[in-house]
Amino acid sequence: MAIDFEIPQEAKNIREKVRRWVQEECIPAEDRLKAGEPYKQVLGDLRKKARAQGLWCPFIPKEHGGMGLGPLANALVQMELGQSHLGALSMNSQGPDDATMLTLLAHGTEHQKEKFLKPLLNGEKRICYSMTEKAAGADATGMQTRAEKKGNSAYVLNGEKWFSSAATAADIALVMAKTNPDAPRHQQFSTFIVELPNPGYRIKRNIKTMAVESELSHIMGGGHAEIEIADLEVPAENLLGGEGNGFNMGQHRLAYGRLRHGMHNVAMAQRALDMATKHVTARTTFGKKLSERQGVQWMLADCASELYMARLMLLHIAYKAEKGMDLRQENSIAKVFLAHMVHKVVDTAIQLHGALGYSQDTPLASWYTHIRSQRLVDGPDEVHRWTVGRNVIKAYEKFGTTASATGGDLL
Repeated sequence: MAIDFEIPQEAKNIREKVRRWVQEECIPAEDRLKAGEPYKQVLGDLRKKARAQGLWCPFIPKEHGGMGLGPLANALVQMELGQSHLGALSMNSQGPDDATMLTLLAHGTEHQKEKFLKPLLNGEKRICYSMTEKAAGADATGMQTRAEKKGNSAYVLNGEKWFSSAATAADIALVMAKTNPDAPRHQQFSTFIVELPNPGYRIKRNIKTMAVESELSHIMGGGHAEIEIADLEVPAENLLGGEGNGFNMGQHRLAYGRLRHGMHNVAMAQRALDMATKHVTARTTFGKKLSERQGVQWMLADCASELYMARLMLLHIAYKAEKGMDLRQENSIAKVFLAHMVHKVVDTAIQLHGALGYSQDTPLASWYTHIRSQRLVDGPDEVHRWTVGRNVIKAYEKFGTTASATGGDLL
């Protein structure tokens, strides 16, 4: 009896179509931006072509204008899109919009879907997610932003938010706030839809990070904003998913975000390894091609191993998602592994390029400063490792073996 790793032909066809799209349209469009063409013009051209080819919102059901891909096909698509920073944007599949669209689709009222989700799905607007706070950090239940009821028609929010990604590019924000401090810890919070700009939602600044920044990166939504929320009045009809459900909805969207980061990390690592291999097969030193040196071959082998493990992780998680199985343990394991994997591969690619890799003449240096955030966003490594470790102990206590928490029941 064999285990079948065959991917359905339809999913293969979609992957191949997206692969060509990224290589033939998105990566060349990067050069248009470097040459100074306006971002809106470049992205507008890409999106028009993408929609004409049926490449739009891969994870959104067809009845809402998307491609209707399941977890496996979407994973294959995302593992191609991440090779270009225009890839996901070209198909309206970029974060943090993607996971937030899924939240609105699953929990929004018909009014909310018509007013807020529809323009997001059409690519007319962008959305950000304001949950994280300085005081709370990785502990989302430590949020202090409050939402007080104003009669039955509105809520008034006060507090602060930290690292709200893409806030300066957003037309809408989802804001999580504490509505009932006396409720059980995970039922104290609710989520509100806020139309931007709004005087009660003030963007104090885009926080400077170690990542390479430019005016273009902020226009594209690459910034992380510090937000002041002061007497922000939100209509009651903008409450998303009912009172007390904010935390659970947030964890659901973060779960998808972690996977999307991982899929894009695989794509970026693949492009970095391709670049490195191209370079060493063309470069000669001391009378030999770099590719003929055993040390270089070992470096490439290590990267290939990392990418192989990363792909298997994501495909197994996609399988579990297709079957509706619990994938929380695997998601946390993969989230940590994939963040380190992409760092290792990009770092190796820089090393193999030498001074060229350290320069801004290739995208490697900017990728390197950007991907360090992967070990922090959507839960830092330590929180995920803590969770995974606790599950290992629970498995042993329940079954007398840790196998179920370590991939021992893969299928």
